[in-house]
Amino acid sequence: MRTIQFADKQLLERFKHIRLLRPYLEAKLEEIQKHNSDVADDFAELINGRRLTNVGTFCAYCLAYLRNHPKIHQEGMTMHLRQLAPKDKGLPLEIYAIANDTAWIRYEDIQADLFDQFLSILPEFELSAYQSPSGADLKRTGALISKAP
Repeated sequence: MRTIQFADKQLLERFKHIRLLRPYLEAKLEEIQKHNSDVADDFAELINGRRLTNVGTFCAYCLAYLRNHPKIHQEGMTMHLRQLAPKDKGLPLEIYAIANDTAWIRYEDIQADLFDQFLSILPEFELSAYQSPSGADLKRTGALISKAP
């Protein structure tokens, strides 16, 4: 949750280099610009207009990735990604897609491939996944605290 933010100009420029995001960005930025020009004239404050967020753009990337994945069924099947209510462990995302191979092991491989991709690119969107601290994390934190002057 702590990494969710509005996409600033620098982040938007990085997003524009992501091939799968280009159609989304073109349409969404045009929609936002039109909306903002219709409703407000003071954009010094972020709250005065609509803006893209890193998490919304990440979700758009995930959908575009699914739409271009050779092992995801593309014809008339449900394909959706939605955000669930925030929880103490972060913002859950739910992905609906139909694999075009239902053999159990290959299906599991497809699912693993998707999550490998989605988790590994989180830093590109300045996002991070939540992971409960382990004993090693707590031990390291304790060691850092005990060494503090």
